[in-house]
Amino acid sequence: MSAKKSLQKLTETEVKINSILSLKQITNSDLEPLSEAEKDLLMGKITKRFNELKGSEQDSFYRKIEPITSEVTKNQLWERNHVEITCAISVLMQEYGRMPTVNEIATKTELSRQTIHKHLKEYATNPHYLEQVEQFKFMSSKVLAKVFKFAVNGDMRAAKLYLSAMGMYNEPAPKNTLIQNQNNYIQINGTVLSQEAIQRLSDEQLNNIEAILKAALPK
Repeated sequence: MSAKKSLQKLTETEVKINSILSLKQITNSDLEPLSEAEKDLLMGKITKRFNELKGSEQDSFYRKIEPITSEVTKNQLWERNHVEITCAISVLMQEYGRMPTVNEIATKTELSRQTIHKHLKEYATNPHYLEQVEQFKFMSSKVLAKVFKFAVNGDMRAAKLYLSAMGMYNEPAPKNTLIQNQNNYIQINGTVLSQEAIQRLSDEQLNNIEAILKAALPK
């Protein structure tokens, strides 16, 4: 007798849940007749179905359950979409050597084109994205400390970067003629004058170069 009652009770619960799932949109008032156990069972079914759906079908199902979706869950969905879209763009750019199309991102992420359009259009003003930006700013002091460590150990590039970040150094504007001293060679515009090339010059050529430099350089 007890087993029969349990089976009947389970059947009644399933009827309630299936009836709610068949609604065009589920609201909090639709959940009021359910017990806490029945609500947990319903949410489990909703989560399972949502994760099984892809693309536009998932969008349609989300519109159905949006009124009963908590802010925490909405935030988690946004973060998941952001990670998937960001990773897809990064992978596809390396694969194709260009910015991917929305269709390519949709195929890679299995999100709908509408979801991707909406996310790309609105992400910059989303509070969660702004929070991530603040996290990067928060970590900037750690990066600057690492740059400082290299700078004090004699790394001139790190020193320039550190002083620039502190507003104490401005890179001089490049002139039309570019002369670079890179390790064991000198580059003037597109011409590279290496140590080996200098050794192959004749005495007359070296004297001519010396005369040009003496005339150009200040005494």
